[in-house]
Amino acid sequence: MISIPQKIVCVGLNYRDHAEEQGVALPERPLLFAKWPNTLIGDGDPIRLPAISKNVDYEAELGVVIGRRASGVAADDALDFVEGYVVANDVSGRDLQFSDGQWVRGKSLDTFLPVSELVPAAEVPDPQALPIRAILNGQVMQDSTTANMVFGVADVVSFVSQAITLEPGDLIITGTPAGVGAFRDPKVWLQPGDEITIEIDGLGKITNPVVAA
Repeated sequence: MISIPQKIVCVGLNYRDHAEEQGVALPERPLLFAKWPNTLIGDGDPIRLPAISKNVDYEAELGVVIGRRASGVAADDALDFVEGYVVANDVSGRDLQFSDGQWVRGKSLDTFLPVSELVPAAEVPDPQALPIRAILNGQVMQDSTTANMVFGVADVVSFVSQAITLEPGDLIITGTPAGVGAFRDPKVWLQPGDEITIEIDGLGKITNPVVAA
């Protein structure tokens, strides 16, 4: 797993197919929220279902690790500030997320951000050409590509850096494609005994068991 970042910045509603499955318009600019470092776990570590949330969901995401201080950077230069990429699962307590009116509590429960080891940016020639999937108990639930992002990695890094100085080690997770449990019919929530795998071609995969609180 990566070292503990100072900041974890997340982007919501950043895949066209994810917006379509909700029936909502594409955002005009990146929609940012935060998770806290208590969420971080690695490959093989258990996702613990909290007693206060009954609707826990998975989200396959590309994570971006910042390599040097970035403040007010242009999109054309933004990838020069990226150290590398990780596979991430933005686990979400949907009942808390949707009832609170903001997302931080539902997104920041303990163990709610499994991430992989870092793959150096030099080994990822195009972060907007990466197939991405979520596999729950052997069934493919999300199957898309980072080409479907509304705002690509360079635009997101630039946008965040206009408001928030990014430091080395900071983590940005860049949104999830269609197929999350909350927008399926019937809905699919993580249960004790489940196994959830997130994989991104070229970056590898993470697999985490799901356990009760």
